[in-house]
Amino acid sequence: MIEWTGEDVESNIQEEATVLYVQTPMCGTCQLAKRMLTVVEAALELTVGTVNLNYAPYLAERYEIESVPCLLVFKRGIVAKRMYAFQSVDFIYNELQKLDIFPKK
Repeated sequence: MIEWTGEDVESNIQEEATVLYVQTPMCGTCQLAKRMLTVVEAALELTVGTVNLNYAPYLAERYEIESVPCLLVFKRGIVAKRMYAFQSVDFIYNELQKLDIFPKK
């Protein structure tokens, strides 16, 4: 995962497909979800950007983020998927594969 600022988010989401993990450092669930995402990131050979919502609160309104942790998948700047439930590595992996916007492995 790569730490992004709010400005980094705005420039990176314009790419073909972008995964953004939105979290706050004091959130225990966020820490657990981050570990699961690290496994999925390696399995799918993705790059996941992560942003601390405390430093970019305007993103919550702009992308309708209701709570953290939140995983946003963008396709050419538009939110294609919003996830709040990080049930398991397998669940996250399958949800991202369903989108069919990432290269197949």
